Amino acid sequence: MNPVIEISALDVLTIRLFDRIEEDNLPWLLAAAERLRETFAETLIDLVPAYTTLMLHYDSCQLDEVRARQLVSLSLRDLQPLRSGPGSQHDIPVWFDQSVGPDLQRIGQRSGLTVAEVVHRFCARTYHAFALGFAPGFAYLGLVEPVLATPRLDTPRHRVPAGSLGIAERQTAIYPLVSPGGWNLIGRTPVRLFDRDRDGFSLLRAGDRVRFRPIDHSEFLDLSGDDRPLDASESRAGQ
Repeated sequence: MNPVIEISALDVLTIRLFDRIEEDNLPWLLAAAERLRETFAETLIDLVPAYTTLMLHYDSCQLDEVRARQLVSLSLRDLQPLRSGPGSQHDIPVWFDQSVGPDLQRIGQRSGLTVAEVVHRFCARTYHAFALGFAPGFAYLGLVEPVLATPRLDTPRHRVPAGSLGIAERQTAIYPLVSPGGWNLIGRTPVRLFDRDRDGFSLLRAGDRVRFRPIDHSEFLDLSGDDRPLDASESRAGQ
């Protein structure tokens, strides 16, 4: 690992630890984040981990860029990966159905699998939350099994319902709020990913682990899931 420190703004540094997205990166990124928080202490305004980088926003009234770089170098000296992640384990129920997951069959056809096989293989893995972004509570999870990896839609949908579960390349994520989106939708969860009454607002945080559990329509409704299908025009988007 050969960290590269880049200037992203007058008081923001991007610390690039890796060049490729790999699951093995996460213990190093989390360890680096822990060290940086300890070293910068009250001079730290925000720290945002991603797949290969950490974005560090520091208080420029207390530090100049030279000192900030020195503290970064000090933080990363003799860095070791975290042996056990500090994050939480989440079991998230999902109703996999083409009425709410209109791209499910297409992913199966593309991969040479039945819909049932797609669901089984997708749910067999534990996914790690690498970063949050795009929308409040939107966690980028990975990595999806290569056979299920599917490019984003050529034409994004105008309206993706909250709780929609999608795949983009080897990433997967749940849309926490109604929003536009170009990910391939495969199901929907009744779980609320973003809640203003929750401590920290977001259910998922970087370093958390996620397993998806298939549920039937009845259980989905019992859990207060919204089973309204996508509009016909939206369900055909990008196809």
